[in-house]
Amino acid sequence: MTDPAKVRRHAERVRELVASVVRTQIKDPRLGMITITDARITADLRDATVFYTVLGDAAAQAGTAAALDSAKGLVRSTVGKAMGLRHSPTLTFIHDDVQDHAKHIDDLLAQARTADAEVQRIAAGAEYAGESNPYKEESDEDEADEADEPDEAADDPRDRP
Repeated sequence: MTDPAKVRRHAERVRELVASVVRTQIKDPRLGMITITDARITADLRDATVFYTVLGDAAAQAGTAAALDSAKGLVRSTVGKAMGLRHSPTLTFIHDDVQDHAKHIDDLLAQARTADAEVQRIAAGAEYAGESNPYKEESDEDEADEADEPDEAADDPRDRP
């Protein structure tokens, strides 16, 4: 069984190496403004998944995906040599759509703010359906009646000596 900390260190190293190779060695014109966001590696250190984002439209994303796919051998050999492992991990590149998720979450938060503002607007002119204080309050008469009642616990014959 492989140590999880060791696997995380290797995954971080794969991320750094892939980012370096993409920045310095790949000269493909299809490669757009790319950022390597994360890398994950299996416990046996044989398969690595590299996540990336691309700045641009769908055409730039498709071009970057094609460029990464064609340079996969170069990147794998460079990572394998630098890692010093017995087997170079196979690389799988996956487009990380974290920006789309962030935009979706921002849209949902904006909808929630709008709904909250509408509820506040409606509640501003609202009145209570019944009394403003729905809880019973003890009046002075109720307290006087309770004081006149005898204490039932004092009449218990089991308490007598």
